[in-house]
Amino acid sequence: MARALRRHVPARLLPALAVLALLAYPASPGAEGATPADAASAVLVLTVVLRLLRESRAPRESSAARPFLPRLTPRAALVLGAPVLALALAALGAADAATGVAGLGRYLQVFVLVPAALLLSLRDPRDFRVLAWGLVALALAEGGFGVVQYLTGSGASYRGEDIRAVGTFGPGDVMGMATVVAYGLVAASGLALARTGEAPRHQRPLAALCAAALLVPLALSFSRGAWIATAAVLGLQVLAAGPRRALKVLACVSAVLVVLVGGLGVGSAMLQERLSSITKVTAAPDQSVTDRYTLWAAAGDMWRGHPVTGVGLKGFPAHRDSHASLALSAGSDTAGAGQDFRVQPLLSPHNMYLLVLSEQGLIGLTALGGCWAALLLLGVRRLAGTHRRHAPRRRPLDCGLVACGLLLWQLVDFTYADIGGPATVMTALALGLAAWWGLATRPSGRRTP
Repeated sequence: MARALRRHVPARLLPALAVLALLAYPASPGAEGATPADAASAVLVLTVVLRLLRESRAPRESSAARPFLPRLTPRAALVLGAPVLALALAALGAADAATGVAGLGRYLQVFVLVPAALLLSLRDPRDFRVLAWGLVALALAEGGFGVVQYLTGSGASYRGEDIRAVGTFGPGDVMGMATVVAYGLVAASGLALARTGEAPRHQRPLAALCAAALLVPLALSFSRGAWIATAAVLGLQVLAAGPRRALKVLACVSAVLVVLVGGLGVGSAMLQERLSSITKVTAAPDQSVTDRYTLWAAAGDMWRGHPVTGVGLKGFPAHRDSHASLALSAGSDTAGAGQDFRVQPLLSPHNMYLLVLSEQGLIGLTALGGCWAALLLLGVRRLAGTHRRHAPRRRPLDCGLVACGLLLWQLVDFTYADIGGPATVMTALALGLAAWWGLATRPSGRRTP
């Protein structure tokens, strides 16, 4: 078995897989700072740096004689490195030097170093699929634990009942499991839409089964934002795969929903109430929605006071009270899943674009937003190229659907969430997979996959 594992999982992918495995490590109540998954991401970056140093000292070989080794092209360096100067400027503008350095390190980890390391670690579509299946496996593990929490009443507190599925992330990071499950669902959907003959024979039915199974924990996470983002991305994935497949998938999804809602009773009254509340965010918003609107307004007010450079990295908490209205509550109540009741302070606007705008100004938003837009544009363009009649076989459709789907999900997610918490490193992995799909090249200069 060990020999088969080594054949299907190259050693160069072990650090990235370790990041995924350690994401399931139970979160400590109120814990702050680096997590085991963050430490694994540092190992991933370090191993890539050491490999590049070793290769730079090795004698040069012809491209035909050596295996495919990804490299950081000028285009990739420009896209991934564009935010560095803006982040450094924002760190200099921080009120406290230590806080600024910590914020700089976090942003570089998530948006520059880990994506670049992943880009340089993946050699071909087979490597990409190994990581995609890793996402699915993590989602199944976390989602399965979340379903048990719902059925046994051992989840996070929701409307006075301990039924909210949060996995190992705990009530302090209720979006953690929802994010992991949504990533796995998007990855499984993309793998299930592979063309005949371009992927392993067992991939499509197994991925479709996994995608159907992940719908349950996603629903039980009670995360309205994750529902919206996932529904939008899955719909676009199906449309991108072709009209015939869209009709087939629509029929299958309808059948699954009939079984889940009508047969198994997943559509409980509480779930239906949560779903209907999506349309009531302006007419009769609950306190969580009111807090979010208030935090968004505070972030906008900070930006108007410092439009170019913002208030500095990690400066939002210090400026929040002077810009927020009295409608903002003291914090978010959390309990359940083995943790006592505690009030979690609201220290971010829960919108990545507004967080960057308030702390880094137009310079930071232009740099980071430009990086994300470039990755999306390059990825979509290459995905469109897979439908050409004479498209090279090294451009598999399923890899493009997974990469573009994960990136698009994250960009939609950023409208109601930001970085923070143990699941943050998932954002770096999504950006790394998207970077490989849109930016990877072969040594000869020809882009891949």
